[in-house]
Amino acid sequence: MNILVVGGAGYIGSHIVKQLIDSNHKVVVLDNLQTGHAKAVTEPAIFIKGNVKDKPLLRNLFTETSFDVVFHFAANSSVEESMKDPLLYFDNNVSGLITLLEVMNEFAVKTIIFSSTAAVYGDTSEKVITEDNETIPKNPYGESKRMMEKIIQWCHTAYDINYVVLRYFNVAGADLSGAIGEDHQPETHLIPIVLEVPLSKRDFITIFGNDYDTKDGTTVRDYVHVVDLANAHLLAMNYLLEGKESTIFNVGSSTGFSTLEIINKVEEYTQKKIPVKYGNRREGDPHSLIASSKKIESVLGWKPQYTDLNSIIDSVWKWHTTHPTGYENDV
Repeated sequence: MNILVVGGAGYIGSHIVKQLIDSNHKVVVLDNLQTGHAKAVTEPAIFIKGNVKDKPLLRNLFTETSFDVVFHFAANSSVEESMKDPLLYFDNNVSGLITLLEVMNEFAVKTIIFSSTAAVYGDTSEKVITEDNETIPKNPYGESKRMMEKIIQWCHTAYDINYVVLRYFNVAGADLSGAIGEDHQPETHLIPIVLEVPLSKRDFITIFGNDYDTKDGTTVRDYVHVVDLANAHLLAMNYLLEGKESTIFNVGSSTGFSTLEIINKVEEYTQKKIPVKYGNRREGDPHSLIASSKKIESVLGWKPQYTDLNSIIDSVWKWHTTHPTGYENDV
């Protein structure tokens, strides 16, 4: 099939592209490389540098290739940054999606897999979050994603564009081949940040808040391996192509780990002490986010194979030790 992956040079998008290529699909990647890397795109996928808000460029792409499916990963995704610059998030995330959907509708492309986030739920009191939980985002990033979900749902009603929305919890890990992984500058995700201490890239870890209503006072998150997440995307695509009903799935491990527990686990894995300092809470951080993945397991048959902390940390460690400067020196 012909597949367009918008944001396919980024961390998550590149892992989906690799699985699509491994499954013998024809893939075109559109990415502005704001946070992505052209070297992360698995060949023979076609890479095009450009912005999803560029409607003439999108029209050219859709004219040249008759796409069967579109995957959307093109979004700013930092909670902290969104609190400081909400307009950036509403412009890039929401406007970009609208432009893409307009062109999809114009060219009668009726299938989209959308990358969403647990941030749409906000600071829920539920211990385990289901897809039916109320969505009250606590930050502009989560708000922008919830707006994007609603826009897609209305386009389904009006234009028969079919969708699966995947609400990720915390994504971590790297491809098991070691070919691709996570390379953010600066890094914003907890596990690779913690690993920077034993890799001698930082001296200590700052924990933002130790007075949350959790088991040890630090925030609790649900982690899913990026390889398992990529597999969920392919299952979602096949589900829609079988003519099934548009829907929303959580994707997580259904298990929560606190920031301190992650640090302790990395210490155990690397056998190196990780000094910790405590800072103030960050605005917009919910105290706990843990997914119920019962729906995606029952409907799609998705069963994570690598979503345990040992497998996640092992794959991240291998990626960072073999790519100490990320993609910079790859050929």
